[in-house]
Amino acid sequence: MIDRYTRPRMKAIWDLKHKYEIWLEVELQACAAFERAGQAPRGTAAKIRRKARINVERIAEIEKVTKHDVIAFLESLMDTVGPEHRFLHMGLTSSDIVDTSLAVQMTEALDLILEGVEGLAAALKQQALRHKQTVMVGRSHGIHGEPISFGFKLAIWYEEVARHLERLRQVRGEIAVGKLSGAMGTFAHQGPEVEEYVCAKLGLTPDPVSNQVVQRDRHAAYATALALLAATIEKIATEIRHLQRTEVLEAEEYFSEGQKGSSAMPHKRNPIVSENLCGLARLVRANSLAAMENVALWHERDISHSSVERVIMPDSTILIDYMLAKVTDLIRHLVVYPARMKRNLELTGGLVYSQRLLLTLVEKGAQRKESYEAVQRNAMASWQGAGGLQQLAEQDPFIGRHLKKSEIAACFNPKYYLRHLDQIFRRVFQPRRQRGSTKRTKGAR
Repeated sequence: MIDRYTRPRMKAIWDLKHKYEIWLEVELQACAAFERAGQAPRGTAAKIRRKARINVERIAEIEKVTKHDVIAFLESLMDTVGPEHRFLHMGLTSSDIVDTSLAVQMTEALDLILEGVEGLAAALKQQALRHKQTVMVGRSHGIHGEPISFGFKLAIWYEEVARHLERLRQVRGEIAVGKLSGAMGTFAHQGPEVEEYVCAKLGLTPDPVSNQVVQRDRHAAYATALALLAATIEKIATEIRHLQRTEVLEAEEYFSEGQKGSSAMPHKRNPIVSENLCGLARLVRANSLAAMENVALWHERDISHSSVERVIMPDSTILIDYMLAKVTDLIRHLVVYPARMKRNLELTGGLVYSQRLLLTLVEKGAQRKESYEAVQRNAMASWQGAGGLQQLAEQDPFIGRHLKKSEIAACFNPKYYLRHLDQIFRRVFQPRRQRGSTKRTKGAR
């Protein structure tokens, strides 16, 4: 299923041949650095580049004997490179190649993911503006609370996705590091200038200090950022699943012509995309835990992290790429039912306006305790079928002493609850660089 929907660009990043191509590029750039230092004849890297051929099957064949992938890769190059082969891998260790190449793959993958996040943000903004004034009931604990708008709900999702963009851009800087510092990280057999040269050519930053590997807190941060993004996608999908419930039916996934919901029940229209996204989020979260387990390695390194990363990094990036495509399409084609939202808002006979009624009583001079008891008394009666809250409030002697009927009626206007939406939307959708400073003022606590 995932493979069928994975974008070719993301799939290609984790293709085995592409990995070997990056390995070769690291070796070639290191060779060029050795030329600059006078440790290899001029033109050596260019000769190797012209002759080198990557043969995935040959590498696999050699690895069956060596039980070591980097050695198998290097030995396979002997078939085509010739005498210049001796200038490859001078003073380097396997992790110099593997970790630096993995950083390239992870940044390539993250660049595609960032494109996807930007697309999701655009879809959310478009729908938020479209439904800015689409009134619906807000819920807490699953129970009707007070009126909101559907656009307001979407604006919250947009703001959260915008935070993911900032977080992922920061993580990109943390993971886009390479290391060519040798077996223990001390540059014992070549200087830092080789690392600096190679990283610059690959668009990476040299790791300021490493042992045999780049430290895995960087990879854990990467995987955790993806897990947080998956959690937000799950949050959106969970809400849509609730809104599509038959008893609610305020919004639903687009149901295409010819689509079937059940092999047994022809009437079914199920939120299958949202359910699918909720399930996949569990995998991305689990992978982030595995990445955290990789942080603690023995001494200057062991190999326990390697097998894990060969699974979780391709899987998490491919899953997120897929999830972003699906959730963005879901938001763009979401079917919204404003009439149903209005009907559900009115379902409790005005109970959602209880706080407005309470505060109006207090504003008119009534004590809060007595006001709360009066509103609650009538609200409980309304729950039990005695009538709508507005009708009961108009008949209540305590409320009647403080409020005119017109003042009571004004408390039951849903538009009152949306009067600050313009200001909220300006805060959310203005360019983030224009937002106010978060620095503390003098004396602030």
